[in-house]
Amino acid sequence: MHKRKIIFRDISWLSFNNRVLQEAADETVPLRERIRFLGIFSNNLDEFFRVRVATLKRMIEFGKKSKMHLELTPDAILEEIQEIVVEQQREFERIWNEILRELKKERIFLVNETQLNKTQQAFILDYFNEEIRSNIIPLMIESIHNFPVLNDKSIYLACKLSKKDRSVPQKFALLSVPSRRLNRFIILPSKNADRQIILLEDIIRFCLPNIFSFFGYDTFSAHIIKVTRDAEIDIDNDVSTSLIQKIEKGLKNRKMGKPVRFVFDKAIDPALLTYLVRRLGLLQKDNLIPGGRIHNFVDFINFPESVFHKKNLRKKPFVHPGLKNVTSVTNVVLKKDVLLHFPYHSFNSVIDLLREAAIDPDVVSIKITCYRLADRSKIINTLTNAVRNGKQVTVVLELRARFDEEANLEYKEELEDAGVKVLFGVHNMKVHAKICLIKKRVNNKTTHYGFVSTGNLNEKTATVYSDTCLLTSDRNIMADVNRIFSYLEQPKTRIHLLQQCNTLIVSPTGMRRQLLQMINKEIKNALLKKPASIILKLNSLSDELLIDKLYEAAKAGVELKMVIRGIFCLPTENKKFRIPIQAISIVDEYLEHSRIMIFHNGGKEKTYISSADWMVRNIDHRIEVACPISEKNIQQELKEILQIQLKDNIKARILDNDLSNQYVNPRNTKKIRSQVETYNYLFRKC
Repeated sequence: MHKRKIIFRDISWLSFNNRVLQEAADETVPLRERIRFLGIFSNNLDEFFRVRVATLKRMIEFGKKSKMHLELTPDAILEEIQEIVVEQQREFERIWNEILRELKKERIFLVNETQLNKTQQAFILDYFNEEIRSNIIPLMIESIHNFPVLNDKSIYLACKLSKKDRSVPQKFALLSVPSRRLNRFIILPSKNADRQIILLEDIIRFCLPNIFSFFGYDTFSAHIIKVTRDAEIDIDNDVSTSLIQKIEKGLKNRKMGKPVRFVFDKAIDPALLTYLVRRLGLLQKDNLIPGGRIHNFVDFINFPESVFHKKNLRKKPFVHPGLKNVTSVTNVVLKKDVLLHFPYHSFNSVIDLLREAAIDPDVVSIKITCYRLADRSKIINTLTNAVRNGKQVTVVLELRARFDEEANLEYKEELEDAGVKVLFGVHNMKVHAKICLIKKRVNNKTTHYGFVSTGNLNEKTATVYSDTCLLTSDRNIMADVNRIFSYLEQPKTRIHLLQQCNTLIVSPTGMRRQLLQMINKEIKNALLKKPASIILKLNSLSDELLIDKLYEAAKAGVELKMVIRGIFCLPTENKKFRIPIQAISIVDEYLEHSRIMIFHNGGKEKTYISSADWMVRNIDHRIEVACPISEKNIQQELKEILQIQLKDNIKARILDNDLSNQYVNPRNTKKIRSQVETYNYLFRKC
């Protein structure tokens, strides 16, 4: 790859997803987890096409260039994406075939419709008649004038029907595989210690004669196809409609979004493939991607655990030592700050804080932001119960959280029915900050406490996402949190409240300016030959202005150390850098999601946790918060955890200019797997 001033965002993201694929290829990873990583890779790629590829296609359509694509046109970016994706697909198939061989060694077999014994055939027919038949309706597509809209989260069997004696013309049909209503994995009766699994679509393949014999055919073939659609929700400017109505309309339109990718089993009948491409209105330059027999691999995240002899049990979260065996989380937080590290610490401490507030007679109100919530959310349950206990509850619910819009609309109804005051964010901006403010009044004295978090208030993802959450009653922090909520209640007239935040760094009003100021201070100190350093942990780094400033810092001699999970657009190799940039990405069992920043600041270190990545959308177009950590012991804890991550030589990949994803070389030193070491580090404090 030729040297670039900036690495293209989309190409960098594909490089991140390749790191996920590396985990699936790693023979030291348990088989069940390798399959899960293939599912994650597949899901990531689906979302990439729904969002980023769709955006590039829109840019081509409207003749626009993105700020992030400085040297290439969207067309050229799409070509590069196509090449990378096809290559990754080949690697995916290779890894999957390798995993299948490993499964066989453990006597776990994924069988298809041609490999069934008589007992299994009888079982399959019964299962089909009892569970599947009523959930499928064949579409005789040649007889349908308007081709049916194919759901982008579904897979379809494209079928060719014919007669051996050719007495009737062949026909094409489509069958939607009901994998969202039925389990895609069916465990078959098997002899001995073998464990055999068949996929839902293969049961349907076996039963094609039962489905189509009515039409007089006796020869059948069926291959999987899948369409991925533009998932962007267009919010029109019609002032006569509410945001709710616009979101609902957008969700309906999303189902009709333009196809941006068509994946198919490469063994499909060529005539059927040509027919489908024509009826879907696709062009050869559209992303037509041949693949194997199986698609929608996201379902494999839930590959059945029961077939494995060795259970891969995750270490259980434990209670933070400061909250262990206490009668009240609130009483602790009113006295001192507590920093929770998920998934190592239990998320129940956050729920307990809210639950105590819900029943505390002295608590007057609870205000909280919600971006992505769990199914059957305990957070929502706690908040609705708080209303029943006479509390004033305000929830800022982000209805535009991509792919969670429908769920959040449902929670809106539940919250409003319970009497919660629900706010829907800010026009043209998402509320991505994760903050909570609890107001308590005792003897005419008012106290505020709550939290600032890097991750979503989601008890399920808190077991697999690495995040930090500061429980605090710090007056300065809570004063700023209060200002943010006051702004969110009247965003048209109270922007000045965001500008008045003195302790929290808030976007879009002050974050860019303050980040640049802190980097500039490190540059100044470096030029004066004083110690200067920045440690960053982010999900993504793509903001051009901040990248330019980090370039300047590296040239001045500022020591830059970075742990960036995903998008990383800063080339790290440059002869003009006085100190080489250390940049790694860690992909392991947990998803690294926290954002942490440490600035040397002339020896008086400034440490922040944040909800914001260093991207234009976060800095300029979202409500985000970066929160200072003032307690020395917590500062030290964060720094030591980051040092552990920077020493990772098992799961860390080097972020270089060539996007090579090479693992950090242990060099005969102690092997350090940072997520294991972090767990042990925090557990020792209990």
